[in-house]
Amino acid sequence: MAHHRTTTDVLIVGAGPVGLSAAAELRRHGVHCRLVDRLPARLPYAKAVGIQPRTLELWDRMGLVRSVLEAAVPLRGQLVYVDGRERDRIELTMPPEVPYGFAALPQYETERLLEEYVARRGTVIERGTELLSFTQDRDGVTARLRTASGADEELRVPYLIGCDGAHSVVRKTLGLSFEGGAFQEAYMLGDVVAAWDLPHAYGIRSSRRAADGSADVLVCIPLPGEGRYRMSMKLPPELAGSPDAGAGDGVAHGLQSGGGPGLADLQDVVDRLAPRPARLSGLRWSSVFRISHRIVDRYGRGRVFVAGDAAHIHPPTGAQGMNTGVQDACNLAWKLALVVRGGAGPELLGTYDAERRPVGEEVVGRTVRHAVRGIEADPEDRRTLLLREAQLLVGYRGGPLSGAPYGPEDAPQPGDRAPDCAGLTTPVAAFPLRLLDVLRDRPGHVVLLYGSDGRALADAAAAARTVGGLASVAVLAAGADGGGGIYGVHGADGAAGPVDPSLPVYRDAAGEFARLYLPDGATGFLVRPDGQLGGRFPLAGTADALSGCLRALSVRPDTPLRDPVVP
Repeated sequence: MAHHRTTTDVLIVGAGPVGLSAAAELRRHGVHCRLVDRLPARLPYAKAVGIQPRTLELWDRMGLVRSVLEAAVPLRGQLVYVDGRERDRIELTMPPEVPYGFAALPQYETERLLEEYVARRGTVIERGTELLSFTQDRDGVTARLRTASGADEELRVPYLIGCDGAHSVVRKTLGLSFEGGAFQEAYMLGDVVAAWDLPHAYGIRSSRRAADGSADVLVCIPLPGEGRYRMSMKLPPELAGSPDAGAGDGVAHGLQSGGGPGLADLQDVVDRLAPRPARLSGLRWSSVFRISHRIVDRYGRGRVFVAGDAAHIHPPTGAQGMNTGVQDACNLAWKLALVVRGGAGPELLGTYDAERRPVGEEVVGRTVRHAVRGIEADPEDRRTLLLREAQLLVGYRGGPLSGAPYGPEDAPQPGDRAPDCAGLTTPVAAFPLRLLDVLRDRPGHVVLLYGSDGRALADAAAAARTVGGLASVAVLAAGADGGGGIYGVHGADGAAGPVDPSLPVYRDAAGEFARLYLPDGATGFLVRPDGQLGGRFPLAGTADALSGCLRALSVRPDTPLRDPVVP
């Protein structure tokens, strides 16, 4: 017998890295959510492994990154072999202003860390709970769940997010198209230990060409543990069975049902393709998987949204999938939080599709090109290519939330990523800080005010605080007293008030902020909760500029926010 309850703001279906990231951001913004997953336990598979620098920046702002860094291993580059000879060595070296490099962590560990994070904030995964169906109207969503006990529950919620993977029930129920295609080949994965003389911090891509010109490829990604890798390779014909039809929906993507290849099967392929002799051992798990490339026609309808594999699937080339999904979740979550707490109108939610679907289309197209022809398919220089793979070039310039440009054309503009910078000092700390240290644990928008006139900075800070409607406003200023000072002003409700002279001063002592942001004199910057710039404006017009940014966000500047409820 179904019973009806309204107990939460958002229902999230699917507790993989994307659903967990959505829950983490919503809880960080003080929004209640329920997180359900039909599986009874976390799967012990190293499916998504690569973690991009941009994802680490997002997790830094959440306060999660330290746990990730302690569990992950560095991914310093890739060694490319053709017919046993080293053809290329790709060093994954980031510019010095980028705070994090590339990392590798099995998906089950990523999920564990995110699960612990959301549990500390009061959300526990409801495992063994399946979404059966849902309907929506102008006022909300009615969802039917079947719990682990077998009981049916009817739940009324304002919003629903489908993070339920390539075979998404949410996507199908919404009637979203999922156009694309599939690769004919099947592949096999194995989580094994390799005894060979290759450096462990490097991925390995080794191919051998057959007489007909075709190539077979072995790809190895390092995992935590001595000599441990996730290896992928084409499934030999003698092991191929009937293709998995994809849960009856025709989407052949991901791990397939049935038993996986054995250690001997993996060893046979490694003996044939590896650039060095290698002995495999310690097989944790293996599977056969297939690859499709598809994307939805829109990322949501009404009060229901899709993210991650529910919205886009593609080859695993460059470890783009999970990371793109995490950014989907962060983009949607801060907007939902602002709407749920009464600080913005529902029009804001339409910008999720406008900003994220073009990113998904670019990722799908690029990963397909790279899977077929290699990274040489894109003629970009190596530095630009690495920044794109690191997802540091993702931006929304020209989108519905990016305000008018201001300052030098080559400076970070609204819609671009807000760069991190080093060298910020205070009178008390004996060590320099990064901008991420200033932004960390601030769930809302942050206003940075840069200049050299202390009085003008104080006036701008006071003016910024008169503009309500932003969650957890923080006003910072850089460049005061001729040497670069930052006055920090914090107001959770955006209420007006004088600048507190006792607040700490951060100095742009190394000039890094000025070098990276290229302020045009005294300049203000609005940093969004997802780390993108929301505005850039002259300091003298702070109040008017921020009001304009709020209007672009569909935020009501004169409406007080519902207080966040954070355990």
